[in-house]
Amino acid sequence: MPSPWRLLPRSVRQLGLHRLVAALIVFCLVSMAYLAYHVSSTPKIKEPPPLPLGDCSAPLPLLLGGLGGGGGGVGVGSILRGAAGGGFFPSQGNRRRVGGGGGGGGGGGGGARGSETWRTEPVVLVLVESIYSQLGQEIAAILEAGRFRYRTEMAPGRGDLPSLAVRGRGRYALVVYENLLKYVNLDTWNRALLDKYCQDYGVGIVGFYRAGENSPPSAQLRGFPLFLRSNLALRDYRVNPVAPLLYVTRPGQMDPGPLPGEDWTVFLSNHTTYEPVLVASPRPPAPPPPPPPPQASLDVGGPASQAHYPLQQRPLLATVIQDLGLHDGIQRVLFGGSLSFWLHKLVFVDAVAFLTGGRLSLSLERHLLVDVDDIFVGKEGTRMKVSDVEALLHTQNKLRNLVPNFTFNLGFSGKFFHTGTDEEDLGDDTLLRHRKEFWWFPHMWNHMQPHLFHNVSVLAEQMRLNKQFAQEHGIPTDMGYAVAPHHSGVYPVHSQLYEAWKSVWGIKVTSTEEYPHLRPARFRRGFIHNGIKVLPRQTCGLFTHTIFYKEYPGGSWELDKSIRGGELFMTLLLNPVSIFMTHLSNYGNDRLGLYTFESLVKFVQCWTNLRLQTLPPVQLAEKYFQIFPEERDPMWQNPCHDKRHKDIWSKEKTCDRLPKFLIIGPQKTGTTALHSFLSLHPAISSSFPSPISYEEVQFFSGPNYQRGIDWYMDFFPIPSNVSTDFLFEKSANYFDSEVAPPRATALLPRAKIIAVLINPADRAYSWYQHQRAHQDVVALNYSFHEVVSARRSSPPALQALQRRILGPGAYASHLDRWLHHYQPSQLLIVDGVLLRSNPVQVMNGVQKFLGVTPHYNYTQALMFDETKGFWCQRLDGARSRCLGKSKGRKYPDMSAETRALLSEHYREQNLELLRLFNRLGQAPPPWLREELHGASWS
Repeated sequence: MPSPWRLLPRSVRQLGLHRLVAALIVFCLVSMAYLAYHVSSTPKIKEPPPLPLGDCSAPLPLLLGGLGGGGGGVGVGSILRGAAGGGFFPSQGNRRRVGGGGGGGGGGGGGARGSETWRTEPVVLVLVESIYSQLGQEIAAILEAGRFRYRTEMAPGRGDLPSLAVRGRGRYALVVYENLLKYVNLDTWNRALLDKYCQDYGVGIVGFYRAGENSPPSAQLRGFPLFLRSNLALRDYRVNPVAPLLYVTRPGQMDPGPLPGEDWTVFLSNHTTYEPVLVASPRPPAPPPPPPPPQASLDVGGPASQAHYPLQQRPLLATVIQDLGLHDGIQRVLFGGSLSFWLHKLVFVDAVAFLTGGRLSLSLERHLLVDVDDIFVGKEGTRMKVSDVEALLHTQNKLRNLVPNFTFNLGFSGKFFHTGTDEEDLGDDTLLRHRKEFWWFPHMWNHMQPHLFHNVSVLAEQMRLNKQFAQEHGIPTDMGYAVAPHHSGVYPVHSQLYEAWKSVWGIKVTSTEEYPHLRPARFRRGFIHNGIKVLPRQTCGLFTHTIFYKEYPGGSWELDKSIRGGELFMTLLLNPVSIFMTHLSNYGNDRLGLYTFESLVKFVQCWTNLRLQTLPPVQLAEKYFQIFPEERDPMWQNPCHDKRHKDIWSKEKTCDRLPKFLIIGPQKTGTTALHSFLSLHPAISSSFPSPISYEEVQFFSGPNYQRGIDWYMDFFPIPSNVSTDFLFEKSANYFDSEVAPPRATALLPRAKIIAVLINPADRAYSWYQHQRAHQDVVALNYSFHEVVSARRSSPPALQALQRRILGPGAYASHLDRWLHHYQPSQLLIVDGVLLRSNPVQVMNGVQKFLGVTPHYNYTQALMFDETKGFWCQRLDGARSRCLGKSKGRKYPDMSAETRALLSEHYREQNLELLRLFNRLGQAPPPWLREELHGASWS
């Protein structure tokens, strides 16, 4: 009997077959998508998490030296006591002769002779071949990270050295040559000048010799009993345990294996002034040649011959040496390579400390805090399970044996509690069960960014929800520390966040990676705002997506490199206080957080003498600002100049309300008149008057700065046209303020600066009369001559008035300070005398300087008022509007005796001012030439 299928028409059978095949294809595709979804969303079960770095290995004794002297002759002797025939290493007796007291500052060293070091400024002179050189940038980066002052100059070949001393005080405590040959090959005059400076002031020298393809394989360093062998391949780096400069570096360990590259330089000498610091063995070539016959001596030029010596019998070649100053009275540290190898950076830090007598060094104390952000927040598959929490506790206990008081600091958002898988929810429960073993700090309840909340009460309500969750689950709420999600609202400051933190949590401390900028990390600093201490936060290479060791970006070796001498190690080395940001996801899966910090701590303790400890956040903040009290005051930046900052700044704020130029003073030179004339221009708008500081804003020079840029911007109107409208403010006390220039350039780096100058003697007299008009008791009780001629034995109040009267008149010094922060093209010096006699000419020049349009006709806008005796605004009907009664006062002429006294007092400053005008390419005002001519004639 035929099948029912065969009874159907052929076309129907084919259509059904096609549908069946299509259904099978769809089924397969759906199955594959379903499988892919579950595979991707399920935690990847891989090999066990990596094991952290082991304990330090037993130190290897340095038994033999293969470092002969002379032109390459070789001797073998004890590395610790020196060869009988004049080996490289000096005896203990020689080392004891180099002394130098202990270090000041943070400690560490005493290389430079004690009394001489204090005759120099604690500044490093870095002489580079090019401002773009890699090594020069690495040197600068270490000095910047250590907060050490330095100055970079181009290394002279035949030209003159920069000025080294002023009035018997050295300008530099240390000289660093990026290229040692630039120092060695200095012309006779400059070399003698530099060497004498170093001898007289106890200044040391650091030099780097980097071999190139055309470098000779062997050479003597000109003028030194020292020989070089270059372009060598080395291995097994070690630290000489008796090198005098060691402070942070801990000797005894070996960095096994080949050193990167084959361009290493080693130093050889018989002179007792040289002490090896780092030594290595020759590296055998690959593939190795047949074993050579035994030899009694070693040939430095043939590293292959050493390939089969036992480890402790291989010759040791010095790649970094210390010159103890026994040859010519100058102590040096010489590197046979760059700073690309991590151990060179560590020794360079010690060299700086030793050669500056400890003045440029940090203490051995390091404070470490590890924050674990986003507790309860992570998505499924990235959170901690019970075993992960147990591992967290186990590692914490192990680290407490190495770092006193070490405790993981957990940041939580309660809304996401129990939102993982069943296993991860059990992990949440385990965390809470052991909550007293950890420290805790709040994020936002819903993990939202605080700068999105414009109302303090709404923001505070979100915080109360998180606090209620903490109280219900027994989480401590009194740590006084909080971190905002994505660092939002901390910097740039969102004032509502600070207010809500204080009212709900009583927060005293927070941290951010954004101040002043995320990159470069070495510039991160702390500050205090609205009573809350803000500490710098560091990244450690672990982010929310770095959860598997084998899948670490760039390869797992990148993480290990960072730990073992790389960025993470250097962060801990150069920062007395380090708060590291990690995430919940770094402690599940491969537990990279545990691996990273256990390995880091062990590596630090193997290779350094640093003493690690952990403090709770509030105590940590107190410690930080004890170490860096100068960071208490913030340095406000323009949020619109950093995309990251703009992204976490309130959308209701705009940088358009910041001024384009400043009138900086000084007082009593005509700045009020200039302000009045500028305000007549249709495209120029002044700040609103302040009711508390004589109408001036006085933001950059005083306590108003602590109020923040939101407060400052409220003094300016919203411009109708951002590109053509010019906002400005006038605060005459900016001129002689030490803090105003750096603060102004931080917030307004592109602003233009206008100063108004008259004869400083006339300015001082006018200010004295101003004080009398305002009933200043001291000014009323003493004549002008008595004030300006006051001596150190005079009453303190009289001396204080004298400083306030005479200080602003040191024009050259104050303008130099502003020019240190602004380019000469941004500065205009207005002749105050010409402003009074011919304001139209001056205002035309000011308009041209500002680039403001349209050009305003001041000939029609101003008129001379015969009654007042100065120029005023022209009104309709030949009327005028002039400045207030306090302007244009009449008072007796200054006595000739007092004017002569002030002319002599300001003579040096006026000469410097004349040089400054010439340097700027601006014509000096007639009163300056007349003053100098008169003083010279008298």
